[in-house]
Amino acid sequence: MALNIVIMAAGKGTRMKSATPKVLHKLAGRSLLAHVLKSCEPLAASARIVITGHGADQVEAAVSADGISFVRQMPQLGTGHAIQQVVPALLGEGTTLILNGDVPLIETATAKALVEACAGHALVLLTVDLVDPTGYGRIIRDPDDGGVLAIVEHKDATPEQRLIHEGYSGMMAAPTAALKRWVGQLTNNNAQGEYYLTDIVAMAVAEGLPVLGIKAHSEIEVLGVNDPVQLSQLERAFQVRQAEGLMRAGVRLADPARFDLRGTLTHGQDVEIDVNCVFEGDVSLGDGVRVGANCVIRNVTIAAGARIHEFTHIDGEAAGASVGEGALIGPFARLRPGAQLGAEVHIGNFVEVKNSTLAKGAKANHLAYLGDATVGERVNYGAGSITANYDGANKHRTTIGDDVHVGSNCVLVAPIKIGNGATIGGGSTITKDVTPGDLAVARGKQVALTGWTRPTKKR
Repeated sequence: MALNIVIMAAGKGTRMKSATPKVLHKLAGRSLLAHVLKSCEPLAASARIVITGHGADQVEAAVSADGISFVRQMPQLGTGHAIQQVVPALLGEGTTLILNGDVPLIETATAKALVEACAGHALVLLTVDLVDPTGYGRIIRDPDDGGVLAIVEHKDATPEQRLIHEGYSGMMAAPTAALKRWVGQLTNNNAQGEYYLTDIVAMAVAEGLPVLGIKAHSEIEVLGVNDPVQLSQLERAFQVRQAEGLMRAGVRLADPARFDLRGTLTHGQDVEIDVNCVFEGDVSLGDGVRVGANCVIRNVTIAAGARIHEFTHIDGEAAGASVGEGALIGPFARLRPGAQLGAEVHIGNFVEVKNSTLAKGAKANHLAYLGDATVGERVNYGAGSITANYDGANKHRTTIGDDVHVGSNCVLVAPIKIGNGATIGGGSTITKDVTPGDLAVARGKQVALTGWTRPTKKR
């Protein structure tokens, strides 16, 4: 049977007080809508349809991908009206799963359970028991068999109905053919003058169709975002859930309340992470890696035994970066895209590395820049030294052989090659290749002026 997945993402999100459409606000580094799309990816749907409205151009550009189509709801006249717009795009006679673009943490297993329970013949609602159900439609069940009789929107509920704590999440799975028929019969005879999708429950009951209510595993799955406060609360709840998962897998977090994962983090055994660290993109930590406090680490592979000292910033971007076994990085170091560090490499405070390879045991411990460079084994790269890799139009490469010693405050003007075992005298500006084993010095002769008087300020 065909599976349609429909994600409602047309709302303005007035309470966000932002020019950005609500579904594009980010949680854990990814937009709310992108979270929902990712959760339903494994379901192998025949069609994935996003209903857009407010900021439609922005929303569609942000999540456009193969297999995703868009239907616009203009104006927005309620959830039932949204599904009315999508009816012509629904495929086949199977199941339609309806999700909300501002409810980001629906789990794949839960979405799959809705689809399986529907099986093309039952209306299945995702419900949740809430401590505070304010704003949620209330689930009205048959007192005899527990079947769902109706959903009453909060604004239309009686005082007695508002005492019910089982709320409707806004997500359901419905037989596609029946759904098309039901939404065609919706009216807007209610307090808001809108077309409520929830009214189809009564239609299904009247037809004798099974109406089931499946409860979410946790409240976090169904919490929506309406304002910045709710977004921040959901962010922290999500981060705590991720932190607990990592700790159960053996990662030592100094304080799970001060940990942020905005991507994927894979790890080996005995990994330790101090407070206030942010991980983004795809990060891999090998056995025994230790990450100091206040680090930002993005798109990098860090091998076993490496130590990332405090206040280090690593951003491999699309090119990625890698840190070898036993390497020591930081504090206050910066690794940029294309930084490929071998085993036991040392990158110290205020050293920046970009698009450069450092072989085993190479060291740049202080105040240095290595860009577009190939650095051999056991190189010592002095404080204040840089590779001048950009001529104003093009980048050029510097090659430094094994066992080279580069003194402090040197400028290596690329393209240039420094042979194995060569030494560059401190304060030199090197513009020509250096033969292996040679000492290269390129600086002005020191001059001392006896009797020189320092200028004084005019009174």
